[in-house]
Amino acid sequence: MSASVAAPGARLSVAHVTADDPLVEPLLRELGDEYSRRYGKDAHGELSRYPAEEFTPPHGLLLLLLEDGEPVAGGAFRRYDARTAELKRIWTHSAHRRRGLARRVLAELERAAAERGYHRLYLTTGPRQPEARGLYLATGYSALFDVTADPETIGPLPFEKSLFPPGR
Repeated sequence: MSASVAAPGARLSVAHVTADDPLVEPLLRELGDEYSRRYGKDAHGELSRYPAEEFTPPHGLLLLLLEDGEPVAGGAFRRYDARTAELKRIWTHSAHRRRGLARRVLAELERAAAERGYHRLYLTTGPRQPEARGLYLATGYSALFDVTADPETIGPLPFEKSLFPPGR
């Protein structure tokens, strides 16, 4: 199923997919390569840590942002607890960065998680991913760590965001 998310004239759409969809391959390949490059080990194992079914409805979701039918960004969430979805696999294709696509992916994931009844989002990113850290802080996520500390001394950097602001 797809839903349009682009301005008139753009050819962007959102596709809800499963992990075995061939369109997911660039996401998994590039994330694995990126993690390995930054952390110096084969990180493809991190991408298989959770069973694919955790990213399927009703509790999870894997989505891709498609441009003219080709994946340019994506992300997923899984059930963390009854009120919280955990974001995973946030990705923008290396040839399509600096276009705001990750923000669009986050917005779609947030909307879908809220529709499934989640009240909170949780995620972690690696200490060697300053652009991800900046993205989450710029889009309203609260750091659950000391932002003045050297990220290398912290390990995975946790963030959270309420899907329903106070008073709602």
